[in-house]
Parts: sequence; structure tokens; C-alpha cells
Amino acid sequence: MDISKDTTRKPTVAMLLSGGVDSSVAMHLLLRQNYNVTAFYLRIWLEDELSHLGECPWEDDLQVCQSVCEHAGNVSLETVSLGKEYRERVVQYTIEEAQRGRTPNPDIMCNSRVKFGCFLEYIEESGMDFDYVASGHYAQLKDDDDTSSISQKRLFRAPDPVKDQSYFLCALTQKQLSKVIFPIGEYQKSEVRELATQFQLPNRNRPDSQGLCFLGKVRFDDFLASYLGDRPGDVVDALNGDVIGRHNGLWYHTVGQRKGIGKVMFPLATAKGPWYVVAKDQERDIVYVSNRYDEDDFAQARSEFEVEDVRWLAGEAPMNAHHEKSWHEVRLDMKIRHGPRVVQGTLMLKDDGSVGNIRLDQKDGGLAPGQYVVFYQPDTLECLGAAVISEK
Repeated sequence: MDISKDTTRKPTVAMLLSGGVDSSVAMHLLLRQNYNVTAFYLRIWLEDELSHLGECPWEDDLQVCQSVCEHAGNVSLETVSLGKEYRERVVQYTIEEAQRGRTPNPDIMCNSRVKFGCFLEYIEESGMDFDYVASGHYAQLKDDDDTSSISQKRLFRAPDPVKDQSYFLCALTQKQLSKVIFPIGEYQKSEVRELATQFQLPNRNRPDSQGLCFLGKVRFDDFLASYLGDRPGDVVDALNGDVIGRHNGLWYHTVGQRKGIGKVMFPLATAKGPWYVVAKDQERDIVYVSNRYDEDDFAQARSEFEVEDVRWLAGEAPMNAHHEKSWHEVRLDMKIRHGPRVVQGTLMLKDDGSVGNIRLDQKDGGLAPGQYVVFYQPDTLECLGAAVISEK
């Protein structure tokens, strides 16, 4: 796919390089399409705050980026330190949401507030004039084909359902989308690996990174413990009210969780599992669990919920969601979390359209307050918008 539009000069691109295979292949594709590329490595590791929890990951990543740029013909590479901005715009949000007993999504905030937020601000304030900012995300962008409206960018899922990252890009604004390109968005992961071998990239055999980008090898629970400490409370059987365990803090658990919950339960109760987290009570520091999560007792709690902070990539709700001054039910495909699973459901907006109710066609594994629900146009791959699950 040739994404270059201006044949009279080389379009300039600020390439976000992470040291991984995806962004490295993306950069090589741009170079082969005659783009003028400058690579940027964003240093967001919170060295002063997290060094006691594990090794610093950014130095190895930067060395790999340097090797990739040298291999590509000495592409210019700049390091931008955004640790302070990341702390203020992403880490603080993560801590505050966890402290409230909610399930944060730092990756969504990282994309909207840092990678395509303060980094865009940085290059603008530095007087750098780039036509685009590129990354190694698996997602697709297309121009709006409605000539009667203001030109807008439309976000679509990647063909690779496992690697698709449109979920993490749901909070980008039209201003951000207008500056962004995703060179590997139309590829399968296996094809990207093949291209890395074909290009003889020095990091072609490097494994994919796991976990949150600012934590490196640090466990998320250890990160939370370093900021929030422990606040013990009861683990309660949601159906009979019996206290069957003690937890160390609400922030270590999320609705739908099964793995690890047995470690905070009394031995006699553990034997009656499997147990699932079904709710959390912030005021009383109670984690509610059940070993009957798949039964009818929780059918409604797993399929109907309220949402807040409803936002649409086009700036307004789809036309079939409203008529004159009244809201209508709208059928949507949805992702409740990152991954290949897409579910169907009905959204009913309320008040000014920033809040609403959702009814899923099937039960979900765990609907946690703070979690993002991303909306897609049925029968297409287009991402329409998103909302946040609210307390109920």
C-alpha cells in the first residue's frame, strides 16, 4: 500500500521506534515508500521511582533502536525524555483509578495522552515540521468518503484479530488521527515477522514485549504496592455473605478475575472453587467472590451495565442513535477488552449522550468499573467510539 500522497517531495515522518519488531518493520516500509524518516525513542521509564522494583528496560531498547537505524542507512534517531509527562498524564490516572477500586487502562491513556499527545506537542513546540507521526500499531486509517462533510479520518481494526490494537487507540481525537499513519496496519503478525527477516533487521528474532510499556519487567501488582501499599479487607461469598478469606487491597483484584484469587482465601473455601471476583465494595474494603459465576444468579450482572464518558471518533453519535431530540437504541459490535473477541449488544444513550446503558447479547467474563468498552460498526471493522464502565 502506497500511503504517500505528495509525489513532488519526500513527505516527512516522525517514526516512533520502540526497539520491537513491529515499529522497526514499519520504519523500513516507510523508507521503501520514499518517506523522509526521523526516528524517535520515547524514554518514559520512571527511573527514580521504579528502579527498586526491577531492572531498567529502556537502555537495552535504545541500543536496539540505534542498531535498527544504523542498519536502515543511518536514519537519524532522537531520544525524547517524557517521564515527567507520563507520570502526570498516565501513571497518576492509573494510581487514582486503582485506589478507587476501578480497573484502569494505562495503554489507552498512553496513546492518547503521550505517544500522540505530548509527543505531538513536543515536536510542534520544538519547531519541527513533520507531515506525519508513524508507529508500529496494528490498526488501519482511511479517509472519510463522504464528500459533503468535513474530511475526517476513520479508524478500522487490523486484519489480524489477535494483534489488532484499535481498542487501545479508541481515545484519539480527529486532530491526532489526521497526523498519524500505521504502516503495518494491513499486515498479519506473521507477515511482519517475514518482512523483518526479509529486511535482515538486527532485531528480527526479538520476542514481543509483554505488559505495560512503562513497567518493563516489573509486575503490575508490585507497581501498585509501591504506590498504594496494602489495605487488607474481607473476601466474602456474594451469595451467602460468609467471610471466606482476606485480601491485601482492592486494587490487586478485578471483576471476573479467577487466577490468583485462591491465594487470599481460607483453605476450606479454596477447595470449593473455582472462585471468581464478582464485585468490590470500596467503602468497606470487601472483595465479593462466587463459585457459581456461570449460573443464572449473575446473568444480568454479566450482561447489563451502565457507561460514562461516551465519546465518538467522528465527534458525534451515529445517526441511527438519535432522532431529533430523542435517543434511540443502537446495535453495535463491541470489545470489552483488548483481544480478538468481539461481542454484540445494544447501546441506549441518556441525558446529553455522555452516559448510557448497554445490554450484551451474551454474558461477559467480567464487567469492571473503569474498564473501556469500544464500539464498532456491525459487519465492518470500523471503530466508532468508546465508553467507560461506571459503578452500579
